[in-house]
Amino acid sequence: MSALAQLRAGRKTRRLLQLLVGLAGYGSAVMMLVRSGLGAASWNVLTEGTADVSGISFGWATNLISVLVLLAWIPLRELPGLGTFLNVAVVGFAADATAAVLPEPHGMPGRIAYLSLGLVALAFFDALYLGAQFGSGPRDGIMTGLVRLTRLPLPAVRTAIEVTVAVVGWLLGGTVGVGTVLIALCMGPLVGFFLPRTAVRLPAAPPRERRES
Repeated sequence: MSALAQLRAGRKTRRLLQLLVGLAGYGSAVMMLVRSGLGAASWNVLTEGTADVSGISFGWATNLISVLVLLAWIPLRELPGLGTFLNVAVVGFAADATAAVLPEPHGMPGRIAYLSLGLVALAFFDALYLGAQFGSGPRDGIMTGLVRLTRLPLPAVRTAIEVTVAVVGWLLGGTVGVGTVLIALCMGPLVGFFLPRTAVRLPAAPPRERRES
């Protein structure tokens, strides 16, 4: 759906609440994985490697990758929405807020617990905000666009993206840990499991609105 069609669609209160909760939870899950110290998610590995090679800061590397990913939406014909823009603002804020209150894990059992809980939470909240049908974030747009164009299963597409991004980041000098491998292999199946259960069912649009979207 176009951004206008997303706003016109029904169940807006439920969808907006689900979008905000999903994005906030996603940011918290990202920080939990970072605090585990057992390996960053694939896109963070790519960001670290890009920063090392280019000599720019991690933050500027994040912004650069986001811009390049959004440009990749053009051939995929992926449409931005409210969720695309809120993704940038809410996820970072939630991650910073979580960092301020989340204690450091104690010993390896604590790190493993953070990794396990963070991985499941990351997949669940990712599916939760996508299921609100307000558009995807820059990186998730690559996934949804490829799923739509290739008609391949979501778990297969997501896993291929995660593995590719992690390998490229590692070749650029990013740090890969056991958690990175686990996230790359498990995110696709987990998001594929949660998404059908969290997607908000929308009432059928009138024929004219369907043509406009």
